[in-house]
Amino acid sequence: MSQLGNVALVLALAASIFSIAAFIFGLRGGRRRLIDAARKSVLAAAASFSISVIALLVALVTHDFQIEYVALYTSSGLSLPYLISALWAGNAGSLLFWGWILSLAAAAVVLKKRPQGEGLVLSAAAVIMGVQLFFIILLLFVPNQNPFQVLPSVPAEGVGLNPLLENPGMIIHPPLLLVGYALFAVPFAFAIAALLTRKHENDWLAAARGWALSAWLLLGLGNLVGAWWAYVELTFGGYWAWDPVENAGLMPWLMITAFLHSALMQRRKGIFKLWSMLLVISAFALTIFGTFLTRSDFLSSVHTFGQTAVGPFFLGFLIISFFGSLALLFYRRRDLQSQAEVDSVISSEGAFLTNNLLLVGATFVIFLGTIYPSLSELFAGSRISVDGSYFNMAAVPIFLAIILLSGVCVLIGWRRLPLARLGRRLLWPAVVAVIVVIALLVFGVRQGFALFAWFLSVLVISAILSVWLRDLGARWKRSPGRYFKEFFTLIGASRSRYGGLIVHLSLAVMAIGVVGSSLFDVREEAALAAGESMTVGEYQLTYHSLIPEGASDKMTFTAIVEVFRGDKSLGIIKPRIQYYSGGEKQVPRVAIRSTPVEDLWVVPLSWDSELTVIKFRALVSPLVVWIWVGGGLFLLGGLIALWPERRR
Repeated sequence: MSQLGNVALVLALAASIFSIAAFIFGLRGGRRRLIDAARKSVLAAAASFSISVIALLVALVTHDFQIEYVALYTSSGLSLPYLISALWAGNAGSLLFWGWILSLAAAAVVLKKRPQGEGLVLSAAAVIMGVQLFFIILLLFVPNQNPFQVLPSVPAEGVGLNPLLENPGMIIHPPLLLVGYALFAVPFAFAIAALLTRKHENDWLAAARGWALSAWLLLGLGNLVGAWWAYVELTFGGYWAWDPVENAGLMPWLMITAFLHSALMQRRKGIFKLWSMLLVISAFALTIFGTFLTRSDFLSSVHTFGQTAVGPFFLGFLIISFFGSLALLFYRRRDLQSQAEVDSVISSEGAFLTNNLLLVGATFVIFLGTIYPSLSELFAGSRISVDGSYFNMAAVPIFLAIILLSGVCVLIGWRRLPLARLGRRLLWPAVVAVIVVIALLVFGVRQGFALFAWFLSVLVISAILSVWLRDLGARWKRSPGRYFKEFFTLIGASRSRYGGLIVHLSLAVMAIGVVGSSLFDVREEAALAAGESMTVGEYQLTYHSLIPEGASDKMTFTAIVEVFRGDKSLGIIKPRIQYYSGGEKQVPRVAIRSTPVEDLWVVPLSWDSELTVIKFRALVSPLVVWIWVGGGLFLLGGLIALWPERRR
């Protein structure tokens, strides 16, 4: 498998180089045979990349420990799903996976028949192949980055995955992020192709929209699954810690969100042309920046691959691609004049411009906080850490403004709206939000920021639902009695609009969960022997016993903890301690009792050598389940928006 994988990578290298050269000279000279050869080379590169991925997967599944990558990230006791997930567990495998997705994207670009000009599409394919070539060079020529490198002698057993990675999140989270990152290259390629061919109107946006929306949806889901994974796996009891690598996944998502809004205005109104170009270039640059962060010693994070040899290469590629794109954009700036101006804040143009400014502002403050420790060390000689308080103070108010705007812009619609009419449209959503705040006050909530944030969230939810009901009411009047059918017909008539409404709704729902779980969580720690109890919030936890099960290489000790509220038993919760490889690795496992109101989260923190006394951490986290409900709405809205419109 090692030889097959290496040969396939070399063939992909040759096909990539030939296709780039053939595209350039074929398009310049109008040589049809050369262009056709370039197309076939793109497909050949995709096929070769696919063979290399299949070769590594076969080696992983068959325990071919002669290959160093297989020996480092698998073991004979690993189940099939985690053997497959080892493909992206290491640096070399993740780079191979990324390059493979790029090759498939390039093949899809050249195969799909498009109404856009051939020069635009083929120029974009050449740019994608250039990015792909960079990854192949890393895999073949940078030391220790080839996933098919063999060991001088075959070990009897592999090292296996880190026990923290044996979670369903490992199967879902990394590929979502990696595919999302890879697909960002396609809208970037169409933007560069538009600048090169001087086709700056809406053709490149039409070609890039589906790819940008797919990348946005996958990366957003990847971030959400990563948050859930941290919540159910790690012992700190949260889902987001403003970790630098978490930020690296959030920043390009924010920029591509701004691009999607800007592109919509460009297609409808002929404005924001320069904005759209700048945003898509910046989004792609941030994906490369995030990859640089995870593969260098630029920062410290539990999510990184550690210091690798590819860090400087990614930094160089980032500098060349970003500043080269900006130079090309500056050169073509006169071709990107808007056809109209923003003449009112209370209009679709004003709302979208404000939205873009807020999204870019949030990205900037997160970027600054992420790199500040390294910059302070570089220029001042001492590393000044930036904790979550900075991000909460700087970014959270911007996010609240974005959520508010997501509801207001729905009420404004596509026309300029007088302030008085906007006020009338906001009246009933505001009344509903005020009623909710009064109810919260009655139930004893006194935290001012929480009341304000929930007021905004309920206002947005009510505004979105009011617009949806208004649209439905108009259809129901025309077709009385067909209520259920007209609901789906309405969505089908404008999938992008109603998919967007659901996504806006999901953000407000997630905000409710974030505020509740962040500001009102209660946590306690206590060392308990069998029969002893601890109290957390309104719950009393009684530790009864520890039950062992499993084999010698993977022993599990399940703690039986009974949950009481007052005198009423609510059942048993079972946090666990797992021992791997004969006790060499000890991993605590979280247990969660979840309801729509709150989660009870329990994990063993530490224990004595005889397992007679266990220190537990218990957490009551209100409303956290609504983050995952909001994530489901986000997926639904994204899929509806991504679903192709009917051709008319």
